Amino acid sequence: MTINRRKLLQVGLATSASALVGVSGFPGILRAAGKRVAVVGGGVGGATAAKYLRIFDPSIEVTLIEPSKEYYTCFMSNEVVGGMKDLNSIKFSYDKLAKRGVKLVHKMATAVDAAGKKVTVDGGETIAFDACIVAPGIALKYDSIAGYSEAASEKIPHAWKAGAQTALLRKQLEAMPDGGVFIIAAPADPFRCPPGPYERASLVANYFKQKKPKSKVLILDAKEEFAKKGLFTAGWKKLYGDMIEWVPASKEGKVKRVDVDKMTVYAGELEGEHKGAVINLIPQQSAGKIALDSGLANDKGWCPVNPSTFESSQQKGVYVIGDACIAAPMPKSGYAANSQAKVCAAAVAAALAGGSPPTPAYTNTCYSLVGPDYGISVAAVYKINEGKLEAVKGAGGLSPADAPDAVRKREVAYAHSWFTNIADDIFG
Repeated sequence: MTINRRKLLQVGLATSASALVGVSGFPGILRAAGKRVAVVGGGVGGATAAKYLRIFDPSIEVTLIEPSKEYYTCFMSNEVVGGMKDLNSIKFSYDKLAKRGVKLVHKMATAVDAAGKKVTVDGGETIAFDACIVAPGIALKYDSIAGYSEAASEKIPHAWKAGAQTALLRKQLEAMPDGGVFIIAAPADPFRCPPGPYERASLVANYFKQKKPKSKVLILDAKEEFAKKGLFTAGWKKLYGDMIEWVPASKEGKVKRVDVDKMTVYAGELEGEHKGAVINLIPQQSAGKIALDSGLANDKGWCPVNPSTFESSQQKGVYVIGDACIAAPMPKSGYAANSQAKVCAAAVAAALAGGSPPTPAYTNTCYSLVGPDYGISVAAVYKINEGKLEAVKGAGGLSPADAPDAVRKREVAYAHSWFTNIADDIFG
């Protein structure tokens, strides 16, 4: 199936990904009566998987294990950081999933036992399963930057897990004096939301332009390239002049260490000194702790899976989706996790009913705001070819580099519509 960019964006707006992931005709064929699925992690991937398991086969008992009673989306959190939205605008509850029959256990999962078919949670309680979907998100490798730690993030936030850290970074930006420097340290690949640091730089610059025009944004990067670089840099020049400076690794941009008390980072082989009024350190990442502790991750900290079903390559009967899994060339994005979750839910439901999983396809659409009326995007479709995941040639693409202002403004409207619809698709 060939999908051009406009059609793909329409799919993104509707968030009707079931047709694209090859599961639209799945329900009603087989039933896995009396089977139990434990879903570990209530983020985008986990919540979507729990919902769609109940849609595909209501006879399956689905238990979602998630310590928090509310979830803050990372996507659109940069609008909160930039002062364009309130934190409550990205907060969602699990109430509607409960109404669908999903059982909620608000405790931290401490172990997944594939052989024993059980999940252990805080307090020692165990939850039995016939299949388990693990959606643990990311763990932050604080020690990838010398001098940084979880405690230090209370003064120098990462804000890479939305919620309290998002609010903290916003508060610091509001308090900083005009003329100060906001430093963002962007990590090397792979990491959650590849365009995220650059959208954050954009929306902070937009705030500075309105409220603190003497201030600067400095991006110190551990990479040579980044997602949608040409579109971002063109937007920066058009909207913000020289307010944003990007320093790649080859120009001494990789942050090596931080002095929290002095609010100073040291970058490159020469450890050049950069003092910030506000510093946003985004450290290297790995699969979430439960994946590491349960033998689901490889020696690089990420979880290898069968891309047709997302069953773990290391633990039979356990599936891993979202940011934690290895699914290149798909990015570690919210839309990718949502798409993977539907494929995985269909595969699990089929396996429990003694059937074969449907042939999958996947989509990803990623919007970034460079300014309140300036949006850019990338979209792609993925398929399985000879057991490997690959992008479908000619499907999707980038926003045009020469798009007029009206198109950029329309992409912002698309982004907000996409957010509304995907949030409902996950938590509705």
